[in-house]
Amino acid sequence: MMTKLSVNINKIATLRNSRGGNVPNLLKVAQDIQDFGAQGITIHPRPDERHIRYQDAYDLKNIVSTEYNIEGNPIKKFMDLVLDVKPTQVTLVPDSVDAITSNAGWDTISHQSYLQEVIAEFKNNGIRTSIFIDTDEKLIEAAAKTGADRIELYTEQFASEFENGNKDAVKPYTNAAVLAHDLGLGINAGHDLSLDNIQFFKQHIPNLAEVSIGHALISESIYLGIENVVNMYLHKLQG
Repeated sequence: MMTKLSVNINKIATLRNSRGGNVPNLLKVAQDIQDFGAQGITIHPRPDERHIRYQDAYDLKNIVSTEYNIEGNPIKKFMDLVLDVKPTQVTLVPDSVDAITSNAGWDTISHQSYLQEVIAEFKNNGIRTSIFIDTDEKLIEAAAKTGADRIELYTEQFASEFENGNKDAVKPYTNAAVLAHDLGLGINAGHDLSLDNIQFFKQHIPNLAEVSIGHALISESIYLGIENVVNMYLHKLQG
């Protein structure tokens, strides 16, 4: 199965916002990344708009010709944005307002009725839904009952353990992917995936539909060039 690469461009927006102008041009970067071969663009607007601004989500609608993925906590402002823009996919992430980055998946058991309600509204508007989640199999079973189309495996623990030489850290993700597929869920993944670990992860995760990569990809691009890095990821995802 081919795994799609969706590039998270939050860091490009962070760099732009640091000077208050429009350099780098977020829309041009998104277009270029697609021209370089990436099969999707991901953004994660936060309420304080510290990187991606809500207006960016609207502006990118006319630029993203591949898959458009908007991540975030489904507070009312976020839901209104997604329902207006109608991206290809919405990824629900339970991050707090002051979180530096996403740091946990959903408790799909205690939040099941809430997620069912939110997901139903998005699906009624033709938007594919994905739930950011850890590898706990009970949570994945509960995720299947929410009506979500996919899960996104939260891969920080794998990346951390892999960096320390523990390749067995991928096993819970393999098991989670097998279960999710059996339950009829598509499988995405993201967080701290990099050129160092992406090929190994891909090779051990059956039916991996999409990875969303931002921080590592942009950081690696400082040294290697963004067109080169996008194509390096695409090559590793073929293996």
